[in-house]
Order: sequence, then structure tokens, then C-alpha cells
Amino acid sequence: MKKAPIFLAPLFQERIWGGTELESQYGYRIPSAQTGECWAISAHPNGPNTVREGYYAGKTLGELWDEHPEIFGHFNSPCFPLLTKILDANDDLSIQVHPGDEYAQEFENGELGKTECWYILDCKEDATMIFGHRAQSKEEFMQLVNEGHWNDLLQRVKIKPGDFFYVPSGTLHALCEGTLVLETQQSSDTTYRVYDYNRLGQEGKLRELHLEKAIDVTTIPHTESHIEPISIQEKGGTITTFLEEDYFSVYKWDIQSSLELVQTQHFTLGSVIEGNGMLLTEEGEFPLQKGDHFILPSSIEAFTLTGQLEVIASHPNEKVKRIYEAANVAGAMAKI
Repeated sequence: MKKAPIFLAPLFQERIWGGTELESQYGYRIPSAQTGECWAISAHPNGPNTVREGYYAGKTLGELWDEHPEIFGHFNSPCFPLLTKILDANDDLSIQVHPGDEYAQEFENGELGKTECWYILDCKEDATMIFGHRAQSKEEFMQLVNEGHWNDLLQRVKIKPGDFFYVPSGTLHALCEGTLVLETQQSSDTTYRVYDYNRLGQEGKLRELHLEKAIDVTTIPHTESHIEPISIQEKGGTITTFLEEDYFSVYKWDIQSSLELVQTQHFTLGSVIEGNGMLLTEEGEFPLQKGDHFILPSSIEAFTLTGQLEVIASHPNEKVKRIYEAANVAGAMAKI
């Protein structure tokens, strides 16, 4: 098996709240001035990435997952478990919530739930986002929604570049205007809208809300998720651990000159968010620049990053395996 990173070509999604920051900040060729999302590392059917170059060029990530499980260390999951995005919130996103695994599997045709996290790449001065709510009971939540008392219901927090937020399924949330975010999430595309500012979507119609499902899955009362990043200074850079939870772990690699790293997981996802440099493996040297997205296959046990660059890295964890093992057992029992 080749000991080389797998680089992926980004895929873009137009959104009513999107803008042009993905072009101005990363040099991407975007489809329009309302480009809201860069799907950077995805095998989801709604936006699969293709391999940009090398031996597997032109293959989709989903095809690699199905045809070459050895690349991913034979990770026990029927689908690629994670999805990396960059979001350009040129306008406020809808107030929304995502379901957990059990609810999504039952009501969304076997889709994964959607737990996610955000690294704030850039934002306007004094930027905020919606993160949680103030209702203490389902009855209070429904009353505030039905009466449109959004300021009383929604919890708003200040943000700045470099902040990191963990957003478990069931968390009411929304990015707000003037924010650029790198998102690491389960491979899911299920969102329940609670409020959308009465905006008109396609054909001049109000966009659909999903109040019944949203109330079903929202955590009430809101539970705060506190993140305490841990940074370790090495000779040639800094390794920051943002999160190690059931679905995924997320890190930041700040390289000032040269940083030697060891991969102990099945595979690792990487996104270059600033700078440029090189990735060195036994296979050779691979240039890196801002806007690149790649996967380190299981064959790469040790590697070196050189230059001046910042990388957000992630990998899936064991809970994903347990979810699918349980789903497979349930499916087998249903056939008996």
C-alpha cells in the first residue's frame, strides 16, 4: 500500500446565506456569490469529493472506502464516518438543531446523527453566534417558539478567530453573519430548522421549518459543553488537542519549522487553514498550501510537516463502530 497522502478536490454548495469568502480567502473557484459551503473531505452522497491527483485520481472518496478498506485500516463502518466543511456565513444561518443517531436512523432513512464542532477561522469584530437556549422545559420551549419570542429563547455567545466549539446533536445553534468556520462532523446532512427569519427561498416561498422533529430532538434544558484545549509545545511547532469525544478527535498542528508526528489511528483527515509547507513520508515530499485537504492512510505511521503552516486534523473514534455494529445486529434480527 502506498505511503502517500490522498488529496481531495473541494466541492461547493450554494446557500441562501453564502458569500464569496471561500474565493477571497482560499482562492477557490466558486460557482456564485452565494457559495456557503466547501465540502472538503466527504463521502456523503449529497457531496462526495474526488481524489485530486496521484494513483487514485478521479475516484470518489466513497469508492475508495468501498474498494480499498486497507487505506483506512479496515475501520469497521459501512460508510466513511466523518465530513469536513468550510462554511462562509455571509448572512445568518437558520436557527437549527440536528438529531442523534437513533432518531436519524429511525426517521431519516438510516442516516447518521449529526454531532459537529466548529473552529472559527475568521469573523467580523464583535461577532456572535446562537449556541443553546434558555427554556427549562419542553412546554416553555414550545411557548416561546409559538409566540416568536426569540430573544427570550435563544442564547447568544461572542466569538473570535481561533475559538473552538463542540456542538453535540440536540444543541440549538446557528452561525451568524460575517463568520468563516471549519466544521468537523459526522457524515450526515440532516438539519431541522426552527426559525429562518421569514426568508424566501426558491420560487419566492418561505423555506420549510421542521418544528415537530426539532422539538423531539432538542436537549431541554440546554447542556453546556465546555472545551479546554490542551497545547503541547514541541521544538518545531505546537500541537493543540481541542476535543477527544465518542465520534471524533480534533487537533490543530501549528508548524513553525519542522514537526515530526506519529499516526496511531486508523487514518487522519487534514485541512491546511494557513500558510504553506511540505508533508514528508517514506514515499516522498508532498507540497501543502492553504486550502488543501488530505487524508493520511493507515500505511503512514510516521510523517513530518515542514514550513510555516496551520492544519486542523481529525480522526474518527470508537463510538462510530459501536453504532454500526448495533445497527447491523438490528438489521440481521429484522431479517430472521
